[in-house]
Amino acid sequence: MKAAVLHEVGGVPRYEEFPDPVPAEGEVVIEVLAAAVENVDKAVAAGKHYASGKYLGELPMIPVFDGIGRLPDGTVVGFGNVRSPYGALAEKTVVPEGAYAPIPDGIDPAVATVMASAITALTMKTAAGLQPGETVLVQGATGVAGRLAVQVARLLGAGRIVATGRDDTQLAELDADAVINTADDELQQAYADAGGYDVVLDFLWGRPTEVLLRALTPDTFAFTTPTPHRPDRRRRRPRPRRTRISPPHLRRRAVRRRPQPDAGGNG
Repeated sequence: MKAAVLHEVGGVPRYEEFPDPVPAEGEVVIEVLAAAVENVDKAVAAGKHYASGKYLGELPMIPVFDGIGRLPDGTVVGFGNVRSPYGALAEKTVVPEGAYAPIPDGIDPAVATVMASAITALTMKTAAGLQPGETVLVQGATGVAGRLAVQVARLLGAGRIVATGRDDTQLAELDADAVINTADDELQQAYADAGGYDVVLDFLWGRPTEVLLRALTPDTFAFTTPTPHRPDRRRRRPRPRRTRISPPHLRRRAVRRRPQPDAGGNG
């Protein structure tokens, strides 16, 4: 079969012949109809993703790990969990039985490949609680998922959308209110100048997100002016008067002396 074959970590896949997959027990071969190359696929192929070891343990291999395909009985499905080295950038791949779900009739396979990214964008509402009029920052807005996120944010009523990417031409094509080039030497200041963000949807991670977090962190958490001491506003409560009562045997008694009779008998 024809496939895009990766021969080395970090290399560029080459279009060439590759042996057809042979299913083991509990597996099924799928005819690939469409596949989307996402940032995670590129990161895995570059050896920079935590899952790279799982998929790059055997080279050469075929990248991309999900897509849209047709089962042997003709059912069109979305599939995932491909068995390495048989990725989705090929005419065929192999997955465990059940690692797929049917696609409704009438949906173009190419459109279906990006629906997962659109669902990711909907987390602005379901997870972040985006409200109409709020500001959304989309990191990596020039990719497929990012472009969809900008459109979804607009449909959800975002009042302001800030989009980031590395290509000024592609950034200009977006329906965004402000754009930031992540290659900017003054990236941290650019994030700060773009204003506050109610929701951040990040398809990049890495350095841009690190710089963004620094931009969002206040220089200090201290009060700019200490709270003044206002003693005039503090009224002391009067202390209750205490009456000390000694035990009976310790009380002093005033003793009145009676005059004593003198020697002449006068009393």
